[in-house]
Amino acid sequence: MENIITVEGVCKSYAAHQVHNNLNLEVKRGECFTLLGPSGCGKTVLIRMIAGHEVPDEGKISIDDTVVSDNATGEYIPPERRGLGIVFQDYAVWPHMTVFENIAYPLKMEKRPKAEINELVMKMIDIVGMKGLDKRLPSELSGGQQQRVALARALVADPSVMLLDEPLSNLDANLREEMRFEIKALQKRFGITVMFVTHDQEVALAISDRMAIMDTKGNIRQIGTPYEIFEQPVDLFVFKFMGIANFLHVTQKGGDYLVGSGNQPIPWEKPQGSAASWVAGFRPSDVDIHREGPGLKGIIRRANFLGATMDYMIEIDGETLRTELETHTAINNNLMFKEGDECYITFKALHWFDAEQLKEVEE
Repeated sequence: MENIITVEGVCKSYAAHQVHNNLNLEVKRGECFTLLGPSGCGKTVLIRMIAGHEVPDEGKISIDDTVVSDNATGEYIPPERRGLGIVFQDYAVWPHMTVFENIAYPLKMEKRPKAEINELVMKMIDIVGMKGLDKRLPSELSGGQQQRVALARALVADPSVMLLDEPLSNLDANLREEMRFEIKALQKRFGITVMFVTHDQEVALAISDRMAIMDTKGNIRQIGTPYEIFEQPVDLFVFKFMGIANFLHVTQKGGDYLVGSGNQPIPWEKPQGSAASWVAGFRPSDVDIHREGPGLKGIIRRANFLGATMDYMIEIDGETLRTELETHTAINNNLMFKEGDECYITFKALHWFDAEQLKEVEE
């Protein structure tokens, strides 16, 4: 699959603050590619450089085989000539324009015939589920409806790429879930390339074909499919960023790795590598909890009923971990624990990391 966006050696600073340094990235034609990272890591700066609203200090950006920005040659194509559809966090729908007028705006700028504009806009209004609302002003719409208007306006001119910068962050939880699936459906329907910016791991996992994980210094730590990112993290930063993470410190004694300050060997394949010390990383869902062995013996330090799930905090030889269990499963299998109860745990999956990495991530 060919690349539609290529970012080569891009650097960007604001005064003494360097956001990106020698950043390289490729987005393939027709995929939904997500930039995922913590707030302030430079995701929006990168997407604004691709859009043309910011200019790199160094490096080159190409869209659809056309160089749109090259610091070395001075090449620069303005945003309106890059053939992009853009949706920002605040929707940016014009409050004085109706739904129809908002969506029609890009076509009017291209001086399309009036009949063509009318046909395309009404078709797009139907596609995004806004039929019958074409004469309403944004003030008469819900947040989700305004977001649909913004998406329709970005799609109506048939752009080569859609850039979506945190488009769901201002919506409530139910609307966020609904809209993320609608965006994916629109992407498939139009066969369009989508570049999506978010700090929400759940949204990224749901809509992405591939993802890039960025750290707080604006570096890309890993690029891969949602499965690869979640199940095969390249380092501890990626693992920790992708959801609730448990870590057990271990000490080596002979051929065993003992948990915390105790004498219980961790029941898993031993780590490979040359780290001076190790931590075992796993998700709450990677833990199986039992009333009796085999496994690591622990004590329930906190038991919370969360409706559909039971959430347990467990101490094992001075180390703590969290695990969740479906409430009905807990009831049916005599696993409704109370604080102070003994339990035994085993693992479905375990990742080994250099303990020094954990110190770096927590600093």
